[in-house]
Amino acid sequence: MKGWQAHGEAVDRLLASYGRIAPEDRIRLAKKTSNLFRPRQGNDSPGLDVSGLDGVIAIDTEAQTADVQGICTYEQLVAETLAHGFIPYVVPQLRTITLGGAVTGLGIESTSFRSGLPHESVLEMDILTGSGEVVTAAPEGDHADLFEAFPNSYGSLGYATRLRIKLEKVPPFVTLRHVQVADAAAAVKAIEVIAETGEWHGERVDGLDGTAFSPDEIYLTLAHFTDIPQTVSDYTGQQIYYRSIQTRETDALTMNDYIWRWDTDWFWCSGAFGAQNPWVRKVWPTKWRRSDVYHRLVGLDEKIGLSKVLDKVKKVPGRERVIQDVEVPVDRLPEFLEWFDAEVGMRPVWLCPLRTTRPWPVYPLTPGETYVNVGFWGTVEVPAGSPEGMVNRKIEDFVHSLGGHKSLYSEAFYDQETFEQMYGGEVLAAARGRYDPEGRLSTLYEKAVRNS
Repeated sequence: MKGWQAHGEAVDRLLASYGRIAPEDRIRLAKKTSNLFRPRQGNDSPGLDVSGLDGVIAIDTEAQTADVQGICTYEQLVAETLAHGFIPYVVPQLRTITLGGAVTGLGIESTSFRSGLPHESVLEMDILTGSGEVVTAAPEGDHADLFEAFPNSYGSLGYATRLRIKLEKVPPFVTLRHVQVADAAAAVKAIEVIAETGEWHGERVDGLDGTAFSPDEIYLTLAHFTDIPQTVSDYTGQQIYYRSIQTRETDALTMNDYIWRWDTDWFWCSGAFGAQNPWVRKVWPTKWRRSDVYHRLVGLDEKIGLSKVLDKVKKVPGRERVIQDVEVPVDRLPEFLEWFDAEVGMRPVWLCPLRTTRPWPVYPLTPGETYVNVGFWGTVEVPAGSPEGMVNRKIEDFVHSLGGHKSLYSEAFYDQETFEQMYGGEVLAAARGRYDPEGRLSTLYEKAVRNS
């Protein structure tokens, strides 16, 4: 636990580093790790010193809250809260996602059908604004406008130094039911029932997500949190979690292993590095079977170009990276998957239902309505000389036509007018006018589309 004195000292270092950045330079974080999948233009100016802003400050078990620093990873956060029998209401799937990153960049997990997105359990935030002031933003009060505009702003309005979040009391075990449904239409019906009632055939559902292997092989995984001791599976070793979904109707995990069930193999993406091969897996150290390790391998490949060499050998005409999460209204899910199979052709895909609890202007989903996050991560072959982002542009257009939205952690190609309409342009502009009048921070469009 960091404690309040250490937190105050870390904030002082942050403010001092802000003062060392030249007025003509854009403000950015001096942060080595990232869970973004879009290129960023180089910047030689010194970044903000966030050292010491990477932990839990305090946990109040009576109030069921935690004060957490903005660069604290969920891995660290869960380790400390779970020791007290609590977890955040929504824990994104990957260990190195930070709390501040999930709130300003959105996050999602299997509890989102009942608890919304990570920012919806935030009670207040201390935010360093573009003007160099740390303000406390809450749903009511002088800075309520910043509190509302901050989610999905990706650092374009500032950086959270402290967040007070609500915690959920949880038992030590999770039982799973992998329910196979006939098709996407059947998945929609089941999702709607569970979202409305919180139950499936009389049993409480605490977590809900799905895996679509093909049009007629779709599973919904129903999680039930329980105090009853269980014989649990271990998917941190030779066994692979996503493959178990196809072979087991029921399963059980510890709460900690349930939270990180997707991280060990980066969902199913570890297969691209050979980490699912039994012989490779035996010699691949467990400590290196993590999403951040695979992410670094992707970055290494981008530098040395090994995959491009292999594509030349295989005579692949062109390849486009398609790493996206999109939200579509639940009743449009079958239409999207049918289109996706015809136009993109990537399986499996991840399905995660969600409901927001109130309007959020920079990611405007209708409160109370059920959406499904569809996640798909990989590459597709494209004809030689294809326009940049050809497949991703098609996805953007079709999701927009369905009344959905796309997360902005990866590449985006919207024109500015469409982007401003979809992502709260007027609200962001008003907040920037108040909290960053000199334009020290890049705008959301500059970050998400222009990659600056």
